[in-house]
Amino acid sequence: MYYVYILASRPNGALYIGRTTDLGARLAQHRAGLSEHSQRYNINQLVWWEEHGAFAPGLRRERALKRWRRAWKNQLIMAKNPQWEDLSHLWQA
Repeated sequence: MYYVYILASRPNGALYIGRTTDLGARLAQHRAGLSEHSQRYNINQLVWWEEHGAFAPGLRRERALKRWRRAWKNQLIMAKNPQWEDLSHLWQA
């Protein structure tokens, strides 16, 4: 399984969009400061994710989201997580 995810520093704060096969391990890396961008801007809350069964669709989705306007990204997050809560406790592999 491939996961496309969005991390945030706070509601409407800095965002990080990524893709991984092991979301739990990747979240741990972000929280440990192993990603320069997420460390610099204190981005560590999982606010959105989706699953893909194959590599190519996940890659296309990640690249598309990175090109989206900020307002579109905010709407995507708010549709699933209107309070911008950290959803990492809900994530299950």
